[in-house]
Amino acid sequence: MPIAGWCLATATSIVLGSVALSPVLTAARADNGALPDIDQLPAPAAVSETSDAPPPAETTAPARTTRPTTSAKPGRTRPSSARPTGATTTPAATTKPATTTEDGWTVTTSDGVKTYVRSFTTEGGTAVVKMTSEGIVSLVTATPADGYRVEKTGSDVNLAVYFNETNHSFIIHAQWFNGAPFVEVSEVGE
Repeated sequence: MPIAGWCLATATSIVLGSVALSPVLTAARADNGALPDIDQLPAPAAVSETSDAPPPAETTAPARTTRPTTSAKPGRTRPSSARPTGATTTPAATTKPATTTEDGWTVTTSDGVKTYVRSFTTEGGTAVVKMTSEGIVSLVTATPADGYRVEKTGSDVNLAVYFNETNHSFIIHAQWFNGAPFVEVSEVGE
């Protein structure tokens, strides 16, 4: 009878582990061809985050129009003399915000607001922090290294991410200060 209990417990843990890991394993599959855009990722499950900021607006790519062509010779094309009839409208071009780098931060500007994103790696783990020029600070992801656990404290203007192990911590402290992102990485303990 103890073997049946062990088998049941093992099967249950395998099912729960598979269900818990499936979003992580399907987030960036090799057959997708590319990693998703950071603004399209769901909130991380490892560290919960609450924010009063609205989610980013979705943008769509403009429809592309092509001119019909007729083949004169194989490998060559020329524009057709057919002209479209009636009034035509060109869709408004929606462009992705330009991306630049400032002091190690990846910066995008949209509607006059700059968004700063940067990854910080310590022996205790890696955290990706996002700040806006409006002073909002948020944690994108926090992944602890083996043997460490992660803890997030603070608010949407003053954030601290701790990677802890017994008697040893790495702290990533982030806030908007004097019109720019400010981050301090500290190690406490042995």
